Amino acid sequence: MIPVTLLTGFLGSGKTTLLQRMLGDPAMAGTAVLINEYGEVALDHHLLERIDETVMLMKSGCICCTVRGEVAQSILDLIALRGQGRAAFDRIVIETTGLADPWPVLSTLRAHPVLQSQVRAGGVITTVDAVNAPAMLSGSTRREALRQIAAADVLALTKTDLASAPGLPLQLAALNPTARMLDARTDSVAEIALAAREGRQVPPLEAHHDHGAGMTSTTMVFEEEIDWTAFGVWLTLLLNRHGDRILRVKGILNLKGEERPVAIHGVQRLVHPPHHMTAWPDQDRRSRLVFIMEGIDPSLLRRSFDLFQKIGQRQETTS
Repeated sequence: MIPVTLLTGFLGSGKTTLLQRMLGDPAMAGTAVLINEYGEVALDHHLLERIDETVMLMKSGCICCTVRGEVAQSILDLIALRGQGRAAFDRIVIETTGLADPWPVLSTLRAHPVLQSQVRAGGVITTVDAVNAPAMLSGSTRREALRQIAAADVLALTKTDLASAPGLPLQLAALNPTARMLDARTDSVAEIALAAREGRQVPPLEAHHDHGAGMTSTTMVFEEEIDWTAFGVWLTLLLNRHGDRILRVKGILNLKGEERPVAIHGVQRLVHPPHHMTAWPDQDRRSRLVFIMEGIDPSLLRRSFDLFQKIGQRQETTS
C-alpha cells in the first residue's frame, strides 16, 4: 500500500520550502505530490521547480470541503497513472493550505471505499514558524494552527536561523507531548518523513497543560491491565460523542491476556487499527493514554473510563 504523508502548517510557516527540500533529496525519490492552494492565483506549484505527472494542483482552496471529492479523485488519478506506467512513485505527499484542518484528509484515506485498499496513512508533518509561533501560541488566537499542531506526528521547526525561540519547544511539548520535534532546516528530510511514519510509540507518563481557547493536553496512566472490549466500547462512544473536540489520542496499552503492548492513535473521530508492538520499551508495564482536547474536562475521561472498566469486570464475574 502507498503511504500518504500529510504536510500541514499555518500560513507562511514554511511548508513549500520543506517540500522543496524533500523533493530535492535523493532519499525521497519516487515521491508524488498533491498541492492544495487558497486563492484565485495558484503559485506554490511553480515554486517547486518540478512539474510532471506526479505533481498535481488542486485549486479549490479549501481542503476541508473538497477532500471527499477533489483530493480523493486526485489520489486515484495518480494511482491510475502509476498503473499505466506513466508515473513512478512509491509515496504521496499532500501539502495542505495554511487554513486546513488535517482530519478530513486522514478520514478519507481510511473511509473511501477504493482508497482504503490502495493507500495508508504515512503520518502528519506540521511546520511551525520559529519567528511567529511563540506569540501566536501564547495568544492562542489561531484555532487552525493549534489543530494542525495537535494532529502532528512530527513538528518541523522552520526559520530557526532567524529566531532562536528558546521557549518554543516547551510550548509545543505542552500542546502535543507525543510529537517528535525536528529542525526543518538542518535535519534530513528522510529522517523527518520516517519519524512521521513511525510516530512516537510511547507517550509520556505525565502531561497536563491548559492552553488558551480551551485547549488541554492530559495523560491518563493505569496500573491495572485493561479489558480490550470495555476499552473499545468506551473509546468508540467517547469519540462518537466528542470527536470534534478530541483532537488527538495516542497511547500504549497493557491488555489482559496479551504479553506485548498494543499501541493506538487517532485524530478526532478517526482511530487507526491497533498495532502490536514487538516488546515493551522498558520495565514499566503501565498503560498510558495522551489526549489533546478542546473544551473537555480531563476528569470526565477518567470517571467514564473507570465506569466501563467496572462493567467489564462485572461481565467477567457473571460469565
